[in-house]
Amino acid sequence: MKWNLEWLRTFKAIYETGTLSAAAQELFISQPGVSLHLNSLEAFTGHRLFDRSARRMVPTEKGKILYNYIIDPLKKLETGEQHFHKRALDERITISIGMCFETFQYTLEEHIAQLPFNLIIKFGEYPQMQQDLDNGLLDLIITPQKGNQQNLIYEAFSKERIVLIAGCQTDTADVEVLLQDSKIKEASQLLKKQLWYSTAADMDHLRNFWSTHFGEHPDFSPNYIVPNISSIIRCLSNNKGFSIVPDFLCAEAIASGKIKLVWEGQSPVENTLYFGTRKKTMYQEEISQLETLLQEKW
Repeated sequence: MKWNLEWLRTFKAIYETGTLSAAAQELFISQPGVSLHLNSLEAFTGHRLFDRSARRMVPTEKGKILYNYIIDPLKKLETGEQHFHKRALDERITISIGMCFETFQYTLEEHIAQLPFNLIIKFGEYPQMQQDLDNGLLDLIITPQKGNQQNLIYEAFSKERIVLIAGCQTDTADVEVLLQDSKIKEASQLLKKQLWYSTAADMDHLRNFWSTHFGEHPDFSPNYIVPNISSIIRCLSNNKGFSIVPDFLCAEAIASGKIKLVWEGQSPVENTLYFGTRKKTMYQEEISQLETLLQEKW
């Protein structure tokens, strides 16, 4: 087993700032990441390097000795890093962002070529996105869910309404009459007999909409399971069938008459959408540019 340079950088930051949280902010990583580095270094050296008090990390004698050993070499490395990295300052910055596939398609895809920085898009489950953001693997996430990581902040910027839609060739007259007459149970039974589209990755929209408006779990299986909501919109366009999706993803298809908006519910189901970022970031200018672009699109 060998020294890990990041352990030493983290040790130096803790020593000089006095707390794990301050060291995390200085290094742009999560506090659990700082603790992991310190624990790994202490395991490697076989010595406790700090006494943990309620308010401050107090270096032990072994910690003071180690700091004196590494401080000059680390400073030289940092100076060399700055010297040899000067040319890279003129190169394009890379920003990593997490969001669902449909949000990317709807908001960012057409603008990527105009962005003055590199962009890496990651799709996945929201809890994993939050963890990756906290660990520094992502710089920005778009999420309807707020995590409890202390290093992250969430800013509400929009809402999505979950709606019942149908292809324009679908006969929705009987369903709409029942819904208008508030015959909710009868409408539910009739809807269960129709053709349904959904996605394998996200059945939450269907479950939440059904339980909120019909007061029961949707005890039927969709006829067609497709990769994503964009696929649902394409399949329903100028065709027959029902689905439950966020309104912003089907707005254009409804406006063009390819899809019908059947029902929003008596009390519409809405999700607040958040920008998630770390409290301290090196890329605030680039992140702000992305946030502005996304807000304008919404």
